[in-house]
Order: sequence, then structure tokens, then C-alpha cells
Amino acid sequence: MKSEERIIIIGGGLSGLTLAYLLSKRNSSAIVLEASSRLGGRIQTIKGALETPLELGATWFSDMHPNLLSLIDELGLQKYPQFSKGISLFQTKSFEQPQKFFIPEAENPSYRLAGGTQLLIDALAQNLPDKNICLNTKVAAIQETANGLLLETSGKEKLQADKVIICIPPQLTATQIRFSPELPEALYAVLPAVQTWMAGALKFVLEYESAFWRNEGYSGMLYSHAGIITEMYDHTNFEENKFGFTGFLNSGAATYPQEVRREFVLRQLAELLGEQALTPVAYFDKIWTDEFISAGAQVIQRPHQNNGHPLLQQGYMNGKLFFTGTETAAEFAGYMEGAVIAAKSAAQRI
Repeated sequence: MKSEERIIIIGGGLSGLTLAYLLSKRNSSAIVLEASSRLGGRIQTIKGALETPLELGATWFSDMHPNLLSLIDELGLQKYPQFSKGISLFQTKSFEQPQKFFIPEAENPSYRLAGGTQLLIDALAQNLPDKNICLNTKVAAIQETANGLLLETSGKEKLQADKVIICIPPQLTATQIRFSPELPEALYAVLPAVQTWMAGALKFVLEYESAFWRNEGYSGMLYSHAGIITEMYDHTNFEENKFGFTGFLNSGAATYPQEVRREFVLRQLAELLGEQALTPVAYFDKIWTDEFISAGAQVIQRPHQNNGHPLLQQGYMNGKLFFTGTETAAEFAGYMEGAVIAAKSAAQRI
């Protein structure tokens, strides 16, 4: 590949930034266009009032994810096992006492990233020139020309490229980008029906001054069919000096105001773990339905629907346009591992 080739990557999530990083390692420069005001896509770590790293997005990975683990090691980041030791709770009915079960520390644990998953995004971005990352830049149209591809942003800016790699959810591509000439009908039929992993998920985080549940022998793991919380995990940091929970709320809670969700979360935890649960330092939650993740309700008949579809592996516009992103991965689609696999595959193709 010629070093002067103009490459534009649409989407500054894990797949887009990993692809830009892989290209930079072979002295190929790429411009990353991100529609939102931040990098990371479905990775989003925020800081609590006590500076606790709190994950609103992708959090866990395992030894089954060698491509992600290799990237983490290469970037000098550190993983640590998800805490799971102690009494876990399973709530079947709201009018019955929760079932308690003890889980020893896992032999093959899930891992978290020390400092927060956002450090993976930050480390990738730090390996790229600042001028090559453009935030608040939404692509509205892509036109094939005699000289390559012409991109137009929602701000009417025009950019020329030899190759374009789309690293946003395929559903967004179908609804937000105009193509000239139009892409094949078969591809247009698939794009809106590719499930966007995490779309519609409602994740919450809590920050506390102490891990009071550990002192009582609890793991912090909760699974419930009865309350607003459907699953929850200990969210203590790597150094074990900042404490909290993270987990998911039932989808119906998206219709409540955030203060009502907080009220129900704390009430459920107080009933299960005691009154200390009523006084968090901070509460945050996020419904993953904004314009950067979803274009309305999808009709999904099965998990990972059309993820890794063969039409997402092909090149278009005479080999100048490609699709990448975790939903395009042939393995572990929807996960961080899938995002890295997809980026590696794209780097080989272009």
C-alpha cells in the first residue's frame, strides 16, 4: 500500500481507533471522523465524586479474547480479575427472600482494565497525531468519483479519500449516510437488520465510600427477576481503595426519570444489603439509545442477528469502501474482542 494513500475511518470507537493504530504501525496515516464529542463509542468510563472509575459501557473481557489481550499488553495496560468471592444473591420474586449462594473465586475469571476501559481508548488515541482525529464530525454522504471517494459532512465540509472504512454500527450507516452510486440492494436489506450490540441497554453505576458489602461477606453479585436491577457486580477499582457497583436495569426502567430509577435502585439494594446502600456518594446511569448508537427500534429475532454477515466482509465502490466494527466480526461480534478482530481484518484488506 502506498504511504500517501488517503484513508478515512468513520467512527472513533474501539474498532476505528484500533484500525488507525494498526495502520500507523506500518507508516500509513488515517483520519478518524467521530460524530460525537468524545472517543470510545460503546466504551465510556466516567469518574465519580471520589474519582472512582465507573463504567457506563463495555467493561469485561476474558482469556477467550486473545486479540484484545494482546492489544492491552502491547499498549502497556493492566488487567485484573472481576471480584466475585462471597455470597451472591438471586431474587426470583419480590415477595420472597432472595436466594443466597456462595461462589469461590473463579478459576477463569472475567477481567477489567485497571483505571477503566477508557484507558484503552486513550492509549490508542495517544499513538495518533491529534490532527488525525476529528470530533463532532458526522458523515452525511459518500460519493464515488474518478479520484476516489468524496465525503460530505453534516456541516457541509468535503473530504477526499482513496479508501473509506466505516466503523459505526451498520444500522446507523443505513439511516445516516447517503451513497452515490447506491450500494447493492442485498446490502441495503441487511444493514438495518444487523443488531447493534448494547443498543437499548440501561447500565447504572454507584459509588460508595466503602465496600460495606464485602465486610458482610457479600460478593456484590446480584441477579433479579423482581426488582429494577436485573444484574449487578462489585465495581471496586484495581487498587481496592475506591468502591462501587455496576450493572444493568430492566429495559422498562428507561421510561422513568433518572431520579426515579435511582430511588428504585437504592430501595432494592437496601432491602438486600442493608441501609448502608441508601447513601451512595454518586449514582449515574445511561440508556444506550442516542443518535450515535441507534436509529430507532430494531426488529431483532435473535441475538447477534446478522453480526459477521458475509456482505459486511466485502469491499464496495470498486474496493474503496469497507465495513468494519464489532458487528462485522466473524467471531465475538458485539464484544471488544470482535472490534479488535474486525480492525485487524480491515488492516489486512486495505
